[in-house]
Amino acid sequence: MARFCCACSPQSSPLTFIPKSSSNFRAFTCSATRLLSIRTPSRRPLSLTATLATVHSAEASGVDSRDKKLLLEVKDLTAVISETKQQILKGVNLVVYEGEVHAVMGKNGSGKSTFSKVLVGHPDYEVTGGTVVFKGENLLDMEPEERALAGLFMSFQSPVEIPGVSNIDFLNMAYNAQRRKLGLPELGPIEFYGYISPKLDIVNMKIDFLNRNVNEGFSGGERKRNEILQLAVLGADLAILDEIDSGLDIDALKDVAKAVNGLLTPVNSVLIITHYLRLLEFIKPTYIHVMEDGRIVKTGDISIAKVLEEEGYKAISEAQL
Repeated sequence: MARFCCACSPQSSPLTFIPKSSSNFRAFTCSATRLLSIRTPSRRPLSLTATLATVHSAEASGVDSRDKKLLLEVKDLTAVISETKQQILKGVNLVVYEGEVHAVMGKNGSGKSTFSKVLVGHPDYEVTGGTVVFKGENLLDMEPEERALAGLFMSFQSPVEIPGVSNIDFLNMAYNAQRRKLGLPELGPIEFYGYISPKLDIVNMKIDFLNRNVNEGFSGGERKRNEILQLAVLGADLAILDEIDSGLDIDALKDVAKAVNGLLTPVNSVLIITHYLRLLEFIKPTYIHVMEDGRIVKTGDISIAKVLEEEGYKAISEAQL
């Protein structure tokens, strides 16, 4: 069972629920009404805010910044593990423009997942240098829930279970948290049901899926579909998808890839973290970045993934010599 701690300042509007298991960190937000407006067990104030987007290397892209809107700019980012102070990120540089799909590949321990977690504000990591600007704002000054509300979404390798909270209640609370942030009226259960039902087709899910508790008893494929359903419901500017292909059979992989492709628009982007070419054959990346020892060491097109598939990371490392 996932356990949550609650952090909220009297002046802040959202509550943040963070699983105490750091490996399953996720920021959940709800309104400043706290628990007052939601009393029944089926209406717990857990909400997740999302975002769609793409990470991009300015130097290698050849993209004229006047033609696309800058979404994310990472400069010389360094970070350590909070507890041990072991350095993981050693100077990451990336630029993200709207409408691109970027993949980050690398060996285990190269810093891929750490980078994604630092972007969303994971408490296990401490930023020690560099800057991150998201949509013109200093991302590092934002709390995790603020980053989510600003349009940043992350799908984790192992999504947490939330016993006692149904998918439809969870997503309804999340969606209404966004609407409150935008000054829009909330949707009631019937209105929200009408909004979410067509989105089930995007991830190839049946309607009864909405009544199941969040990720409880789900297969690996169902959990990954549920992550993409959250993304479809909540929308996003930058989506970070951390190994969404892990544990999926070919049919589930195709469903997830089709859903992600269906959510892409000219103004949002996606950053995919993966080890394998097979996912990138379904979700076509604009650029591929290879991480090694906490840095981006190579950027290119799909041919990089093909080289890695055939020759392994040794081919990339030797090319840097």
